[in-house]
Amino acid sequence: MDRLFVEGSSEKQISHQRTDFQRDRDRIVHASAFRRLQYKTQVFVYHEGDYFRTRLTHSIEVAQIARTIARSLRFNEDLSEAISLAHDLGHTPFGHAGENALQEVMHNLGGFDHNEQTLRILCYLENRYANFDGLNLTWETLEGVAKHNGPVSHKNQRPTLKKLNKLYDFRLESYASGEAQIANLSDDIAYLSHDIDDGLRAELFSIKHLSELPIISDILQKIHAEYPDLPTDRLVNELTRRLISIFVNDLINNSLDLLNVATPQSPDDIRNAGYALISHSQSMKKDLSEVRSFLFTNMYKHYRVNRMTNKARKLLKELFNEFFERPFLLPSYWQNKIYSQSDSDKTEYHNARVIADYIASLTDREASLEHDRLFNLSTNKEKI
Repeated sequence: MDRLFVEGSSEKQISHQRTDFQRDRDRIVHASAFRRLQYKTQVFVYHEGDYFRTRLTHSIEVAQIARTIARSLRFNEDLSEAISLAHDLGHTPFGHAGENALQEVMHNLGGFDHNEQTLRILCYLENRYANFDGLNLTWETLEGVAKHNGPVSHKNQRPTLKKLNKLYDFRLESYASGEAQIANLSDDIAYLSHDIDDGLRAELFSIKHLSELPIISDILQKIHAEYPDLPTDRLVNELTRRLISIFVNDLINNSLDLLNVATPQSPDDIRNAGYALISHSQSMKKDLSEVRSFLFTNMYKHYRVNRMTNKARKLLKELFNEFFERPFLLPSYWQNKIYSQSDSDKTEYHNARVIADYIASLTDREASLEHDRLFNLSTNKEKI
């Protein structure tokens, strides 16, 4: 059972030490795709500064927030953590700029989506184990990853998800488990709060500018009243900490109210409720929307960020086009994925998917080095 309060609930033990969901979490943490998140962009490219968030630190922060919320609402902490740690595995180098580049070049070749890529990693591309491809995760974890953003309509089901759905029946048009809903909103809380922190430290906007948001203004007034001479770096940390607490407390309290009204008795009652039972209050949704709009205008569309994302899009598109025209330039492992296929399988769609899998797996630094190797005659840094 998902909710721990459900009478008779238990978790199957796969060993004396771990439950199924603990095993899922551990396999995700040990995956090579998880380690690579350390060098993949959240907002700032790796060379911008060592203290900015990466996809790895973001995923860890999401998992930490999700565990807290799951514990408070008496959902399964390990399942929420596993979904949280896995949710960004499919991200490309250079964040959403890289994803946009692959979406553009793959437009007529099956398309690209980082959520679909996450499922490809979890079910096919990780090859750590002797007797199966992927990580062999539980149905609940895979379902949570597939639907953590909400129900998936038939028209939005991408090829990998359709294929997996035939095997596992994720019930895509219903809501996900409570744990997956928690992971989804923990993602929002983490990136909105920590992007404010990174944006201030990068001096993309000021505290004075940020204080135009009512929720931020209220927090700053309370901090200044308690600590009138607080240094700026401590002020930023205190602001971020209190903002997360406000978001989390609102989510817990409002979700408790929703759960008490709905009185679910099983995980499927949550999936079939017809609406999300893990949700912020209406007033907090407004505050979250205002913070998101502020960051979109003042951070994500800042000219410094735009210059980086523009270069990143060009770089990945050039990589893809070069490999697509000349697949013999791919590293041997990825060439074998193309040339080992039978003639009937050697299609443009197959080749494009292999190339997209390779490029999406690269870190920011690896993508830059590959570009140099292909286009810069003076570069002699071949991967061994």
